[in-house]
Amino acid sequence: MAIEINQQHPLQEVGLSRIAVSETHGEDSPYFAGWKAYDENPYDESKNPSGVIQMGLAENQVSFDLLETFLEQHCEDSIWSNKISAFRENALFQDYHGLQSFRKAMASFMEQIRGGRANFDPDRVVLTAGATAANELLTFILADPGDALLVPIPYYPGFDRDLRWRTGVKIIPIHCDSSNNFQITPQALEEAYNNAESNNIKVRGVLITNPSNPLGLTIQRSVLENLLDFATSKNIHLVSDEIYSGSVFSSSEFVSVAEILQARNYKDSERVHIVYSLSKDLGLPGFRVGTIYSYNDKVVTTARRMSSFTLISSQTQHLLASMLSDTEFTQNYIQTNRERLRKRYEMIIQGLRKAGIECLEGNAGLFCWMNLSPLLETPTREGELSLWTSILGEVKLNISPGLSCNCSEPGWFRVCFANMSEQTLEIALKRIQEFMGRRRSE
Repeated sequence: MAIEINQQHPLQEVGLSRIAVSETHGEDSPYFAGWKAYDENPYDESKNPSGVIQMGLAENQVSFDLLETFLEQHCEDSIWSNKISAFRENALFQDYHGLQSFRKAMASFMEQIRGGRANFDPDRVVLTAGATAANELLTFILADPGDALLVPIPYYPGFDRDLRWRTGVKIIPIHCDSSNNFQITPQALEEAYNNAESNNIKVRGVLITNPSNPLGLTIQRSVLENLLDFATSKNIHLVSDEIYSGSVFSSSEFVSVAEILQARNYKDSERVHIVYSLSKDLGLPGFRVGTIYSYNDKVVTTARRMSSFTLISSQTQHLLASMLSDTEFTQNYIQTNRERLRKRYEMIIQGLRKAGIECLEGNAGLFCWMNLSPLLETPTREGELSLWTSILGEVKLNISPGLSCNCSEPGWFRVCFANMSEQTLEIALKRIQEFMGRRRSE
């Protein structure tokens, strides 16, 4: 039974910290409002067929059967091999460096994802409870309150929380638009940097997602080269969030910043840091497994100290070390997962095209970047929000409006396709097609 507390409002309320009362969490964003609408009325094929279908959650369920099969065949790895000594070893005090076997397996997995074109040292792998913790931890290390990171827009809605809320760091947008498929240009970088300088804001680094969330598109090698040159010329950091690096439909289409550094014999590498996680590629968000890989010794040392606030359980590390050390399994998983994601991507693109909707041509991720600007009553953020409200309330689909990603062009929406069955995706596409049909007949 819940305990009811009568919270009367005294003349003088007890105070809380600035962080507690800050509005920089971003919780009032349509991104989170859509999740709430889904939670209140979730779609279920049999129990609630008219409910809201969740297309705002970038979760990978297309290859979950491969994980389940592995666990069925290696169940001893999840129950300590029935050895009491193994239980004791993992249940007692945990060094915040993490299990060496897991850091080694993680480094190897990151190399596999990149087709062996980049090498990773297990001693530079810092473990965190997911990429959210990794990005925040890095921000704490690289910048002081009031400093800024340059981030290309549109960007992942959670960055407002991850990078700003508790750190006090600002986000300065690098403006990108559809004229060149939202690629980052040298001019946009300079404008963002100069904008910060003119407002007496110290820029500490550039943070990118590669592949991009929400665009579902990899960053070209030439752009990565320019980004590193820019960071070097300004003497700032470059953070590359590569959480979707294993969700690129073809390995050859992805270039990691690690490859750029390796080709340059690691010149200027001390300013580069990579964030990774098993939440997307391996579809294990509930396990809360993230990593920071830095080429800067001081960052590695500090991150490891700070990771004591965001540890991964030894049980989780033990299980995943076994899974990721099985190269036969990982090679099959990576290849199969890419093929399935490509198939699912083509399915949603064809379904949307049938409805008369075009998307940015993507090659990665668990979502597509959909253009509904022709449907806007007015080409404004208000027009986009109105359309999103109609889709959520009338069509019962939770998609993420571009304004929640700080997109400067109204009418773009992120639509996730990997967190549901093909049958549910077919129903979602049918709803969109019917909605478009009604719009055309009005």
